[in-house]
Amino acid sequence: MGGRVCREEAKEEKRRGPGREDSLMSADKIRRFTKQSGHNVLSLARRGLKDAPGELWELLELEKLNLSLNNLKALPPQMALLSNLLVLNLWGNQLGSLPAEIGQLRRLRVLFVYRNRLTEVPEELGACTQLEVLSLANNQLSSLPASLSNLTKLRKLNLSHNLMTHLPGCIYSMKALVFLDLSCNRLENVAENIQALLELKILIMEGNHLHSLPRGLCFLTRLELLNLDFNYIRDLPEEMHHLSRLDKLACHPLDKGLHIVHNPLMKPLKEVMEGGLGALFNYLRSGGE
Repeated sequence: MGGRVCREEAKEEKRRGPGREDSLMSADKIRRFTKQSGHNVLSLARRGLKDAPGELWELLELEKLNLSLNNLKALPPQMALLSNLLVLNLWGNQLGSLPAEIGQLRRLRVLFVYRNRLTEVPEELGACTQLEVLSLANNQLSSLPASLSNLTKLRKLNLSHNLMTHLPGCIYSMKALVFLDLSCNRLENVAENIQALLELKILIMEGNHLHSLPRGLCFLTRLELLNLDFNYIRDLPEEMHHLSRLDKLACHPLDKGLHIVHNPLMKPLKEVMEGGLGALFNYLRSGGE
């Protein structure tokens, strides 16, 4: 998510040339700059900003705003004025929180806040019901507010590299999710409610503290990639053979299939898996005999 951002910013940096930041001193001048970047689009990435320029909040027509890779520690309530925003990119800053006013950005579809210092997410974010992509990765989050259960259009959610010991209950209501990354947290278990996420195609839970898997996981028959590497799993549910779209035992992080290396699997499972995923599913289908 946001993988092309760095390349785009590098091109933009070359195109702008030196001294451009000195010219952004009024709303009118920023508007002229947005016309160079694209209609209603503004990138102020990599400018060493400690505060967002006050003139920014006069650009009520903005639809896409990129403030990534700066030194922002906070955003003012005035951000609510940008009510036409569809995409807001804040990754790579020093934000310790998001203002409650973010909930007034009712048209927002994409929000990147990864690689910041968030310890919590405001309840008001649940009012952004048009959100389709949300990345909160690489923060210090241990939970999410229940209000995020309103994000029923969310398709991609990245919560990797946080401090979560359990899956926030609101996630089980995000039934449009096709991508869910929970890697490198402290998850100890996943509730049976996971079966509600029937649209999931990619589920990443590597690098947690999982000792077992819920049977409800086996109802996610659209799964094409299930990453369980680097956990403490000893056994697998018999019903796991229903995940027929997992077509192989995968090793490379980007490969589709079942990832389950570096788990203390019990001996029978470990031996059976030497025959590949088909052998594993046959074993589970037969009840482990």
